[in-house]
Amino acid sequence: MDAYDKGSDARQGQDGPGGPDRPDRPDGEADPAETAAPEASAAAEAGVPEATAVPEAAGVPEAAGALEGAGAPEAAGFPEEPGAVRPAPSPVQAPAPRTGVAALSPRYQVGAVVALAVVAVAVCAHIGLVFLHVAPSNTLTKQHGDVVDEWVFPEFEQNWKLFAPNPLQQNVSVQVRAEVSTADGEIRTTGWYDLSAEDGRAIDGNPLPSHTQQNELRRAWDFFVASHDSDDRPVGLRGTLSETYLRRIALLRLDRDGAAGPGGVVERVQYRSRTTNVEPPPWSGEKVSDRPTFRELPWWSVSAETRGAKSGQAGQAGQAATEGGVA
Repeated sequence: MDAYDKGSDARQGQDGPGGPDRPDRPDGEADPAETAAPEASAAAEAGVPEATAVPEAAGVPEAAGALEGAGAPEAAGFPEEPGAVRPAPSPVQAPAPRTGVAALSPRYQVGAVVALAVVAVAVCAHIGLVFLHVAPSNTLTKQHGDVVDEWVFPEFEQNWKLFAPNPLQQNVSVQVRAEVSTADGEIRTTGWYDLSAEDGRAIDGNPLPSHTQQNELRRAWDFFVASHDSDDRPVGLRGTLSETYLRRIALLRLDRDGAAGPGGVVERVQYRSRTTNVEPPPWSGEKVSDRPTFRELPWWSVSAETRGAKSGQAGQAGQAATEGGVA
């Protein structure tokens, strides 16, 4: 066979077309180097640098496209350099949620504003009336004193006893006794029941005493003294109201103590106060009397209150008898 036959599969010499280090190519396939040569020449003629044209000619992805985005090394197929810090994506800030009145719908916002305005007006009016109550006598208190007293008493009463230069230095004990009609039809008078001492025993040693034990009797007696003159006559409607209040307290306390006895009924009650001075400290040179003083009130009939109690008891007894007859 001719050594120069083109159809032969043998290598065509050491320096043949394949070159010493080039493997043979299949028929019809162009050598990459031969293909790149014309393109490189064209790039040189156009003035493009050789470094720019070569990667594209060699089939390597274009540098601009390979390095796009934050992950350029990985996209280009190159390992990321050790220690390289990749920029963190900026988080999207969500809008802060609305709180308070701003979170309500417009209709409820208007309602909240109106409610706040009403509360503010009520607070200002209350502070103004209390101020007029404790302030010295002036034109407003002279013209509208009744309105101020109706608002302040008895829930918002103000006084200066705690901060007075001479605070209260007396012990006042309130006592009561009763006339009782017994089951035999006789009338007997009980001894004096010291209601203040009973409240004191209930409070002593009690870490959470009730408001009734602490203030009911004391405030009722102060109410009576402030609404009566020196002859124990009521001054206005408040004086009559204070007497009714004391009568009801007396009936409750006497019933608790069993003063009427079995089958007995309380007909009248009488109050008195026992006042003693507080002894001054040993280092003080002040001298005060240690003798108690008494203030006795007239007898008060409690027929209205006892009639109500009797009618209630009679009704209960009649109902029980009726139920028993039906049964």
